[in-house]
Amino acid sequence: MQIVEVTGLAVRSAVFTMRRKGTPLEFVVFPMTHVASPTFYRQVRRRLRDCDLIVMEGVKGRSAGLSTLTLAYRFAPRRRRNGLVAQNDAGLLPEGVPVLYPDVTAAEAMADLRELPRATYVLLMVLAPLMGLVFALRGPRAFLDENRVVEDLPPTLRAEMSAGNDVESALTVRRDRRLLAALDAIHTERRDEPIRVAVVYGAGHVPAIVAGLAERYGYLPRDSEWLTVVVPA
Repeated sequence: MQIVEVTGLAVRSAVFTMRRKGTPLEFVVFPMTHVASPTFYRQVRRRLRDCDLIVMEGVKGRSAGLSTLTLAYRFAPRRRRNGLVAQNDAGLLPEGVPVLYPDVTAAEAMADLRELPRATYVLLMVLAPLMGLVFALRGPRAFLDENRVVEDLPPTLRAEMSAGNDVESALTVRRDRRLLAALDAIHTERRDEPIRVAVVYGAGHVPAIVAGLAERYGYLPRDSEWLTVVVPA
C-alpha cells in the first residue's frame, strides 16, 4: 500500500481509514511530514474536526541534541520563497477534540540515539544542520526524491536499506512500540463505540501502524484519499 507518493508534479499523502468486521471503532491514519505547504495542514485540520479522539506524535520535553537534529527541516520554512511551513500543533489541532500524546520523552529519544556507535552519532549531529541548509536552498524540489516514497513495503533498494539501518531503528523502534501500546488500549477499551480515532504521525511510522493493527486485531485499510503535501514550483 502506498502511503506517500512522489511524482514529477507533486508529493501526496494518503489519508486512510482502518476498519474491522464487527467493530464500529475506526482508526483514521494521517501520514504527516514535518514541513509542507500551508494548504496540506489546513486540509488535515478540517478532517480532524470529524474525529472523536486524536493520537498525536510529539516528543515530550526538550534537549539540545534533538534541537540539533530538527535543524534538518527547520531551516526550509524560514526561507519565504519556498512557500513551506513547519508543522505546528497549535494551528493543526481543532478545538474540542481530545488529544493523546503517547510519544517518548526527549531523554528517552536521546538515550536511544546514544546507543548508536559514537562515530555514527557524531556524524548524525554534524549532518543534520547541513541537510537543513541544503533543503532550504533547494526548496520544494527537495521533496522530489523517489526514496521519500513511503509504502508498507519499501519500494526501492535504498529505502529498504534505510528502513533497516541503525539510525532509523534508533529513531522509530521505541516510539512505534509506545504508539502501538496506546492503540492497543484504545481498541481494548473502546472497540464497541462508534468513534473515529485519528492517528496523526510521521509517514515513517505508518507502516508499523498498519502492520500492528492488522496483525493484532484485523483492522484493514479501507477508504482513502490523497492530500497534496507540496507542489514544487
